[in-house]
Amino acid sequence: MKVVAINGSPHKDGNTYQCLAEVGKAVQAAGIDYEILQIGTRVHPCLACSHCIENHELQCVQDDDGVNEIIKKCIEADGIILGSPVYHGGIAGGMKCVLDRLMLCAGCVDNQLHHKVGAAICTLRRSGGMETYQQLLGTMDAMEMVIVTSDYWGAVHGHQAGEVQQDTEGMEVMAKLGRNVAWMVKVIDAAKGKIDPPETHARTFTNFIR
Repeated sequence: MKVVAINGSPHKDGNTYQCLAEVGKAVQAAGIDYEILQIGTRVHPCLACSHCIENHELQCVQDDDGVNEIIKKCIEADGIILGSPVYHGGIAGGMKCVLDRLMLCAGCVDNQLHHKVGAAICTLRRSGGMETYQQLLGTMDAMEMVIVTSDYWGAVHGHQAGEVQQDTEGMEVMAKLGRNVAWMVKVIDAAKGKIDPPETHARTFTNFIR
């Protein structure tokens, strides 16, 4: 069993990373592998070229920025945690580029993400946490993932790197989130061969035009 976390911050060891690391301590304590995937600083946006859909490929045609490796590891994982700093009231730009491509390549043809455990966290200086947190959750919601939460919203405060450590409640929320993610991954794994997953099928796309 393995859980991967996408660090959507361009700062490798910043506040978002530290929160994901706190989640990871609890996941690993439960005996589950855990890896934080760092997005690059020059990730490309989705081109909306539909190459991945038309060719039924589980990867993006843009193959020079490391996003395909993230897509591959998310497909292989049992659980996925999305982490992003709040930039101007929403998901950081680089993280949005990764999510657009991940969801299109791995979720919009033969959905490889359905029934995987999912969770979200964000870091922020002052405000915009709920908006960003909901955006991250909404991404997984559309992929038919099993969303796990903590006992409070996954938004931790801090500006300079390391300040999230001073948000005692926020870091406790991270630890509880890690325990809950690990528990749900184990529950789903234990059900294999005993309880069949619910039936799923491709969506019927409807455009709102006349």
